[in-house]
Order: sequence, then structure tokens, then C-alpha cells
Amino acid sequence: MIEILKALVLGIIQGLTEFLPVSSSGHLELAKWIMQDDSVAEESMLMTVVLHAATALSTMVIFRKEIGEILQGLWQFVRNFFRYVGGRSLVVNDETWFSLKIILSMIPAVIVGLLFEEQLEALFNKNILLVGLMLILTGLLLFLADRAKNTNKTVSFPAALIIGISQAIAILPGISRSGATISTSVLLGIDRERAARFSFLMVVPLIFGKIAKDILDGAFTESTTDLMPLIVGFIAAFFTGLFACKLMIGLVKSSKLKYFSFYCFAVAIVSIIVYLAT
Repeated sequence: MIEILKALVLGIIQGLTEFLPVSSSGHLELAKWIMQDDSVAEESMLMTVVLHAATALSTMVIFRKEIGEILQGLWQFVRNFFRYVGGRSLVVNDETWFSLKIILSMIPAVIVGLLFEEQLEALFNKNILLVGLMLILTGLLLFLADRAKNTNKTVSFPAALIIGISQAIAILPGISRSGATISTSVLLGIDRERAARFSFLMVVPLIFGKIAKDILDGAFTESTTDLMPLIVGFIAAFFTGLFACKLMIGLVKSSKLKYFSFYCFAVAIVSIIVYLAT
């Protein structure tokens, strides 16, 4: 029962903080530290992957129309490319351009994830000092983005690459992925609502790609983790994710990111003080 309650708490935290710009990975590490979660690394990583899968699914539900357009754009690109090879002119519409920008934004995170996978996983071990320091960085980004003016641009290819680099850096626990990518977008002058939608959509392929890679590598085949906590955590993360995703879009549009920056600063200070005191 205790493990199920822990999974419920972790699921709610993941669902809320995946979309709210306060670092889901950082809060999960803090929650594990507070609850004295001594799961072996493989079990802890399995729970993290399951929770991220739940929020990715909630993103797909919220943005099902946009995801359909992305898939349609990719299919049109492939079809038009083969027509171009066959001697016809290459026609690229807005959906195709957007799909290509999503793919471009994924490249930095894919490179970092593949080259530094073991080093990154070692950081997810209740390292609350690192979480605290990275939360300060997240707070600074949010504070600057909240003060940004003239945010009326669309996402260009150079902007998509820069946002992708932000997403790669946000793999570190304590840096909010949504906070980093949305803040970067807004600081580049991109419309706030477009920034939020692009931020949420660009992570979905990465999450499912990571899950597929872990399954193919057999990373979890020897895990003895009870299925019930995983199921409870998944359900909790999915439904809280639906709520938080819709909430976040409205908050970004109304320029209320500074309040999350204050929250990040507060949690960071507490985390650092607790680390130094223990």
C-alpha cells in the first residue's frame, strides 16, 4: 500500500510539473528524497519512464488535431519528395514545414541522449543540490521570458534548432523542459501560444522514442517492480497532465511566468539549505 501511495504522489507530481515550468524531473527527485525512496536505479528509472509516457499520452490527447496535421505533413513531404525525384516540382505546405521544424528541434536532445545516456542517468539519484542549482537557472529563464516584449513571430528553422538545444540542456534534473523551451521561444520573439504548443509537441516523439529504445535494449526485462504502483502512477500522471497542459497554455498567453520563477527560486533555496544541513 505504501508503494502505491508513493506512486500516486509521484504520478500527480509528474502530471502537474511536466507542463507547468517547474521541472518534473527535479520534483520527482525531490519527492524520492523526501519519501526516502531507496528503489534500485533500474526500478526508479522504470517509474520515471512510465510517468513520462503518461504525460506524453495526455499531450497527444490535448493536441490530437495538431499531431494529425504533423503526421499528414510528414506523409505529404515523403510523397512529394518521391514525386520530385520522378521529375515533378517539389511542393511543400505549411503542415510539412511545421513537421520538419519539429524534427529539427528533436536532433540536439537525441544526440545528447545517445552520447551521454549513462552519465545522465547517474544524475537521477536524489541529487538535490544539482536540482536546486538548476531550478535557479529555470527561475531566471522564466523571469526573463515573462518580461519579453514583441512576441509575435512564428517558429523559424533557426529558432527550432535553438529551442531544441534548450530542450537538450533541460534533460538535467531541475531544469524545466517546458520552462526552458517556452522561455527560449518567447525570448526569440515567438508568439506565446505558438511557443507553448511547439514546446509540448516537440517532446512527444522523444519520449516514445526513449521508451522504445529502453524496451529494445531490454533495460527493464529483469526488473522485479510490482505492476500496481506503475499503473497507479501512470493513471495519476495522465489525468493531472490533461489538467496541467490546458492550464499552462492559458498561463503562458497571459504572461504569468514570473510567478513560477518565484516558486522555482523558493524550492531551490530550500533544496540547497536541506542539502547543506544533512
